[in-house]
Amino acid sequence: MITQDISLAASTLEKGGLVAIPTETVYGLAANALDGKAVAQIYALKKRPLDHPLIVHAKDSASAQALVSSFPEKAKAVAQKFWPGPLTLVLPKKNTVPDLTTGGLQSVAIRVPNHPKTLELLSRLNFPLAAPSANPFGSISPTSAEHVESSFGSSAPLVLDGGPSTVGVESTILSFLRDEPCVLRLGGITLEQIEKEIGKVSIAEKTAKPIAPGMLAQHYAPQTPLILLNEGDSLPSKKKLGLISLKKPQLTEQFKQIEILSPHGDLNEAASNLYAAMRKLDASSLDLIVAYRFPNLGLGRAINDRLERASQD
Repeated sequence: MITQDISLAASTLEKGGLVAIPTETVYGLAANALDGKAVAQIYALKKRPLDHPLIVHAKDSASAQALVSSFPEKAKAVAQKFWPGPLTLVLPKKNTVPDLTTGGLQSVAIRVPNHPKTLELLSRLNFPLAAPSANPFGSISPTSAEHVESSFGSSAPLVLDGGPSTVGVESTILSFLRDEPCVLRLGGITLEQIEKEIGKVSIAEKTAKPIAPGMLAQHYAPQTPLILLNEGDSLPSKKKLGLISLKKPQLTEQFKQIEILSPHGDLNEAASNLYAAMRKLDASSLDLIVAYRFPNLGLGRAINDRLERASQD
């Protein structure tokens, strides 16, 4: 059921239930982050491996810091700059955070989301919310309440409707577990923005054993096969091709359906439209989805990252 009733969402969570919540990035499948039984329902509904940690959403920076055993100066600097917002920090956890929430790790991924309804919801609760994307594990993330319902069908939880997600790609994940900060996942805060605040940071490799969400080599994938090309590359000889492109491409006649993410080339607009476009093409009975690579700067890096992980090439 889709609702705009924050009180109903709060009571459901207080009773140990699940609620899909809106955030500026994507919709999250939320439960009490400090209740192992509630968190177990997230893994079960998503069919998510138990060793894949969840992001914990707190109402403010003080509440987030209460979940960790250390909070370095550089972490404080980016938290002050970008919270609430699409930045997740990975830090050593306190024992109050269940191991199930962190995929068995002794670190926790935390952020303060920037959505008025979810911030209001968090303000009414006396616990933070574990909330990975509200979709089956590995599939396209939802950026609307309707996406959540269509993803889970009759198993869909209560969905708190907050309108379309404005950022449209998941949060950037920045780890402070070692001496120097490391980006574990590219996302809604750009590399350039982070480095302006705290200097050079490294970027982690894709891995089969993630220490944060979104690190698998293949993820965010539609059912229809997807390949990532540069505009001008030779196209496969499939009959029914769909295209994801930043702007209108030079050649269009080979594509049955085209999703242009930003006619004026705005990478912020493109990111907000990415997952909805993938869903439209995935529902269009195509043989193959082609995505043209985006400029590899700013949010273009995060868009390319999602497309690379969605590619079945």
